[in-house]
Amino acid sequence: MKSYRDLDIYNLAYGLAIQVHKMTMSLPAYEMYEQGSQIRRSSKSIKDNIVEGYGRRRYKQDFIRFLVYAHSSCDETSSQLALIDEIHFESKGLTELISEYEILGRKISKFIDYVDKHWNEN
Repeated sequence: MKSYRDLDIYNLAYGLAIQVHKMTMSLPAYEMYEQGSQIRRSSKSIKDNIVEGYGRRRYKQDFIRFLVYAHSSCDETSSQLALIDEIHFESKGLTELISEYEILGRKISKFIDYVDKHWNEN
């Protein structure tokens, strides 16, 4: 692995952040700076924490800490999506996106376990 760009979790988080950003542009104007802003920040935080953790990969505990932050932001994004879906899409429009964030959360969790058990601190 030569870069954080080689991480599946980064690429998935990046792509999902783009989808979330585009979805929020269709929210009512009064939500653009409330719910829309919050979910844009949480979704982008996932990829950013993966990048920052990778930058500190030399120190296993720092790497894990930022991956945990990424996982927490993923949970926050899932929660925000569920609320937006219920309020604005009548629980029909964001099911696939919510599922993709659940998959991302599981992948991040597995990667945290991998780093904890197998990461070389050199």
